[in-house]
Formats: sequence, C-alpha cells, structure tokens
Amino acid sequence: MARRGENIYKRKDGRWEGRVLKADGKYRYVYAKTYREIKEKKRLLQEKSPFRITKNTYEGKKPTELFEIWLKEGLSERVKPATYESYYRCIAKYVIPYFKETKNAFITGYQVDLFVKQINNNTLLSESYKRKILSIFKTALKEIMKGTPEYEQILSLVTLPKVSGTAVQVFSLKEQRLVENAILNFQDKMALGILLCFYTGIRLGEICALKWEDIDFEAGTMSITKTVARIKSYREQGGKTALLVGMPKSQKSVRKIPLPGFVLKKSDELKKAIPNESCYVLSGSDAPIDPRTYQKLYKRVLKSAGVKYRKFHAIRHTFATRALELGVDIKTLSEILGHSNVSITLNIYTHSLYEQKKRAIDKLNEMYITHTKTALFAVASPVTAS
Repeated sequence: MARRGENIYKRKDGRWEGRVLKADGKYRYVYAKTYREIKEKKRLLQEKSPFRITKNTYEGKKPTELFEIWLKEGLSERVKPATYESYYRCIAKYVIPYFKETKNAFITGYQVDLFVKQINNNTLLSESYKRKILSIFKTALKEIMKGTPEYEQILSLVTLPKVSGTAVQVFSLKEQRLVENAILNFQDKMALGILLCFYTGIRLGEICALKWEDIDFEAGTMSITKTVARIKSYREQGGKTALLVGMPKSQKSVRKIPLPGFVLKKSDELKKAIPNESCYVLSGSDAPIDPRTYQKLYKRVLKSAGVKYRKFHAIRHTFATRALELGVDIKTLSEILGHSNVSITLNIYTHSLYEQKKRAIDKLNEMYITHTKTALFAVASPVTAS
C-alpha cells in the first residue's frame, strides 16, 4: 500500500517506509511502525534540508535567476532524479536562454506570450515535445509567480498545444516469432529477459531492476517494485552520469503480474546458476545491468532474427496489442502495464481497440445471420403426403 504523492509506502514486513530526495539525487530512507510516525519523521528530515524554500526565495531576482533557483531549490527534492533531469533539460535548453536574451528585469505577460509562440512555431520540435516544454514552463511559473498581481494573467497565456494520437511501433506476429526464436538460440542467456518483456509488457528499466526475489515461482507471479535508469549527475565530483535504482514511473507501476507457465519454466532453468535470490535477473550479480548495455544486446538479437530495428519500448506496445487481439479487457491490460489510469491505455491503443470493436461487430453480424436462418427454417411449412 502506498500514499499517492507522499513517497510513503507500507512494506511487506508491516513497517512504513518514507523517502526524501537529497540534493545529490539520491534518496534517504526513514522507517516507522505507523503512518503518522513516518510522516512526522519525513517532515523533520525535510525541514533540515539546506534547499528549503522560504517566502523571500524569489524576491529581487532576474528571470534567469528565478528559473535557476526553481530548478535547484523548488524542484530537486520533490521529484525523482529521472524526472528532474527531464525538467532540467527543458528549462536549461529553452527557457533560460530565451529570458537571457530578453535582458528584462521582470517576467512580463509580453515575454511569456512571445516565448509560447516561439515554441509553438519551432518546426524542429514535435508537437508532443512542445507540449512538454510549455507544461514544465507553466509548472515553474506557478511557483515563481505565486502571490503576485500578474499571477492569473500570465498563467493564462501559457496554453498547451493539443497532441493527436500517433501510431505506436509494434512487431507483427511473424516478426515476434522470429525474434523469439533468435532469443532461444542466442548465446547470451540474458536475452531471455526480452522474451519476458514480450509476455508481460514491462519496461526496459523494470526488467533491468528485476531481482530473483521478485519472482514467486510458487504463485507464478512477478512483482515490479523498482526501475533502473542512467541519469545526468549534478554533483561537482564524479562522472557525468550515474546509474540509479529507484521507484517505477508512477504508483500504479508498482504491481504484481501473473506469468505464463513457459516463462516460469525457462526462468527456473536460468535461476539454477544464480548464487542467491538477491541477485538481479539479468546481471546475475548484486549490481543491475545498465539499460544502455541491454539495448545493445537487444539490437544484436534483432539483427540475428533478421527483423527491422524498433525501439525497445515497441516490445511493450506489442504485448498490449497482442493482449487486445486476444480479447483482454482494457482495465486488466491497464493494470498489467502499470498505467496510472485507464484513459492512458485507451489513448495509446486506439487503433488496436478499433480492430477489437470491428471483430465484435462482425460476431454480432454472424449471430444475426445464424439466428435469421434458424428462424426461417423453423417457420417453413411442413411437407405433407398427398
């Protein structure tokens, strides 16, 4: 059980676990016996943070400074490192350079309106990325401009472009069979993780973070509780990037998935060579494999299968498409995929759902024809001997 948006979770051992994001991008964990106690521990820990925002944080600062402060103090300790990196890129690449060019001392409605138009008119950006930039820009403005007379007027100028649904990449059934055969004959047994993704729909980061202890062979289930991502490091010392094991994309992404029998059988065969259950499934050690490394292996598998390259995420889309083709209901599919709500699943797989609806109507048509023929036969005049 988890408390949405609070980074507080009920553990299997009955204790409560709370997480507080530190300035270096890592989490600090605290534990308690009750929810009330863990919430208080989290609050006390956050109050000691050197990045705590005060009422005067944004006063007397230039626009470029405002967005820089928001990134460092208003955001870094409230979101996951991977999310922070995404926000950082948008603000640092588009917002700050724009306001640096204007050289104005204040954020004005004219500046904001011009920035929105500039992003919308940028032909080098996709519609979805334009929406992402403006959404992050608006989120920053909400905090920076809060309490000012211009708050409502300026926020109203940031309208998000509508993004029409785009076709998702999916492997055909023939291509999927070719890839599966290549996996079974592949020299590197780590390739079996790709097969697992084809039949569960889990994400790249989730398969990299999967441990043997997450698979319950007796119950035939797999628990998704972590994800692995390589993110930009914002520390002064160390490498430019860091491999981070953290919570999945959303609270709904923490889920339990039933496993097909043949997947359990192959997984059990692979497990025999592993020293203990705390090891990661793909690496076979106490350290996870880098998602970028696994993507390279995935490319080699596709090449071996003679199948055109598609992003790793296409495996997830393929799983969802096959499930819909087999008649799996959208609510069940949404829960297996770990989407935060059913509407996301509906929006992504519109085309597949249309095909499913068409087949349903075809069945109704067949039923009508069958019943009509039966009725005609039933009312036909009996043949009598003369």
